[in-house]
Amino acid sequence: MARRVLHHNTSNHHPNNVTSPLLSLSLALLCLLSAPAASAQLTRTHYAGVCPNVEGIVRGAVQKKIQQTFVTIPATIRLFFHDCFVQGCDASVMVASAGSNRAEKDHPDNLSLAGDGFDTVIKAKQAVDAVAGCRNKVSCADILALATRDVIALQSGGPSYPVELGRLDGLSSTAGSVNGRLPQPNFSLAQLNSLFAANGLSQSDMIALSAAHSVGFSHCGKFANRIYNFSRGNPVDPTLNRAYATQLQQMCPRNVDPRIAINMDPITPNTFDNTYFKNLQQGKGLFTSDQILYTDLKSRPTVDAWAGNSVAFQQAFITAITKLGRVGVKTGRGGNIRTDCGVLGR
Repeated sequence: MARRVLHHNTSNHHPNNVTSPLLSLSLALLCLLSAPAASAQLTRTHYAGVCPNVEGIVRGAVQKKIQQTFVTIPATIRLFFHDCFVQGCDASVMVASAGSNRAEKDHPDNLSLAGDGFDTVIKAKQAVDAVAGCRNKVSCADILALATRDVIALQSGGPSYPVELGRLDGLSSTAGSVNGRLPQPNFSLAQLNSLFAANGLSQSDMIALSAAHSVGFSHCGKFANRIYNFSRGNPVDPTLNRAYATQLQQMCPRNVDPRIAINMDPITPNTFDNTYFKNLQQGKGLFTSDQILYTDLKSRPTVDAWAGNSVAFQQAFITAITKLGRVGVKTGRGGNIRTDCGVLGR
């Protein structure tokens, strides 16, 4: 199915007394050992004392947004992933460019992010801040994490899972920081594994998170190389199901309207399920980076396992997206809580 998608264009203190080198080293080691990692500071009850109903408020806003357009679901999931993989899960992808500073969202790799993802977070933030006790207490980064869980679980049939909270919003957002941080449609398994490993994610995590394409969409230009002039001897990528390739050519003629987007799952495009893996078994992975998960023998066993076991896939996905939500978390002086998700320092 093809659809038109709108985009968002949118100082150290030194005591006077002298401390022995041995004592200084001991104290330094003690501080190092006792300092928790940022991700360890995330808890499910982070807002219990200031905004105990935050999850319900966000869920209500997300539900309303989904009723307006299904694009809300894949758009919000992609927004979360693109945010976490660049500077960590800090809502820096939400920031609008200002003056000469080009923010993350204006990098070419982010221009395909649909505006409905941004709007979901903005609407949820407004709903949270409309509650007196919650106003300016909940970060945009945490709202994005909650909204992602909700779009997966509410209407797309995906799993629900507890969301760890306590992220702060990032203090910077630059287009340059996106370079080389996001997977590309033509990536090999080795390239995918390398990029995910840099964010503390395993091959299993990568394969599970790739299944978000079960409810995603893509513009024709992202996979046109697979259906036109793939190689001199093979105009169509031989790993692509021939009937599916013909269908794609019909939906994506050479001079296609750039606003046309194609469902990444041709079978159950509105359901977050393990059909994604079944499609790969049949040569119906839209991107090279999707189909490689099956054509490469190092990842095929996982695809086969999850194609035949929905429960195992959902458990793996919960593990993976929880780990994703811990990437580059800002705490303490490393971040703040924005009142406007699109403006730094506010």
